[in-house]
Amino acid sequence: MVIRMQAVIGAGFGDEGKGRTVDALVADAHRDGLNAWVVRFNSGAQAGHTVVTPDGKRHVFHQVGSGALLCAPTYLGAEVALNPWLLGAELDALAGMGVSAPYLVADPRAPVSVPWDAMINQALEHARGEGRHGSCGVGFGETVERSRHEAFALRGQDLASEARVRARLAVIRHEYLPGRLAQAGLSGDALGPWMDSVALLDRFVADALALGRRLVWRATQVLADQDVLVFEGAQGLRLDQDLGDFPFVTRSHTGLPGIVRVLKDAGLDTIAPLEAHYVTRAYRTRHGAGPLADELPGPSAPDFHDPTNVPNPYQGSLRFAHLDPIALRDDIWRDLRRGSTENATVGVCPMLEVTCLDQMGPHTMWRDGRRWPTAELAQATADAIGIPLAAQAWGPARTDRREAGTSRGHRDAIATESSLSPCL
Repeated sequence: MVIRMQAVIGAGFGDEGKGRTVDALVADAHRDGLNAWVVRFNSGAQAGHTVVTPDGKRHVFHQVGSGALLCAPTYLGAEVALNPWLLGAELDALAGMGVSAPYLVADPRAPVSVPWDAMINQALEHARGEGRHGSCGVGFGETVERSRHEAFALRGQDLASEARVRARLAVIRHEYLPGRLAQAGLSGDALGPWMDSVALLDRFVADALALGRRLVWRATQVLADQDVLVFEGAQGLRLDQDLGDFPFVTRSHTGLPGIVRVLKDAGLDTIAPLEAHYVTRAYRTRHGAGPLADELPGPSAPDFHDPTNVPNPYQGSLRFAHLDPIALRDDIWRDLRRGSTENATVGVCPMLEVTCLDQMGPHTMWRDGRRWPTAELAQATADAIGIPLAAQAWGPARTDRREAGTSRGHRDAIATESSLSPCL
């Protein structure tokens, strides 16, 4: 029976420190003697959530939940795009760290990316030239677009049959692909010789069938049997398809609506309040094209180091700006209002996590020019937003996360609430 529900939601453009926060919440559950599952509810393999263990091991999670280094199972929801060829690489990397068999459960309705999705994604980005959207190039948006048409959707439940997979690929290639290329303004030969590569499709079919065997396929009701659910969001509120600056957004809801849909589907929307951890760095970043108000020429942190967000051909280099508590407040409260309108029976208790404080000097600055001692920044930002401070992180590992003095008491209070109305 679920006794604790938590969510980790990026409050910016992604890259806020969601992976380390999920890892820490799973560790908290284990210390309390509770079983914890990590639930991915949006996005796909383009997520990049870094977890560093106290002994220095490091992994960037893409599809596997960020609690896997603590042996927490992962649930991949119906709106998570499964990427067969990239999941295999991630599992190999985890095996190299001694995590040889993470327990992965998936909704049979989850869409599956096919090679043409990534090809179209990359061809469109190249065609846009200086007007690129900043996509990661793995085809997530194209998977979502194609899966809107059920006749062309490949889903997890199809991966048990090679004949089914090959039949669906043939329909996509001959009935969907020509129209999608024309709609996107791409020529028939825009995808090059790989479009009809038999070797490529054979490799994909093998990877897809392997994924079908590797994952355990269960409906969302399996979540009701767990003690703790940690919902792990991908990207951030500023990239949400409804909240961000179109077209520089992702094709998913990065905040509460996607979580509420999973809870409703699992019959958990009236069980317990949802403890929503909104995460931001001590400064703003953006990896990819699109607006970034008052962008700085480079990182203001004197000893900045980010081995995850290295420059790449599709997103360029990481961009920087000072923290903007007013923008954070507006986005977080807009998300809270969306969560309540999706289903008023889900009580949401929002709180703030501030990461990367170790990368700042003794003083830091908000976008409006106000300077703060770095040690006071997290609490001042939480106060400006109007939600409690849950924790602040002064390093990459869970042991560098300092839980706020009121956080545990706040958690105990919401766990025993009789009313499921929002805590704030």
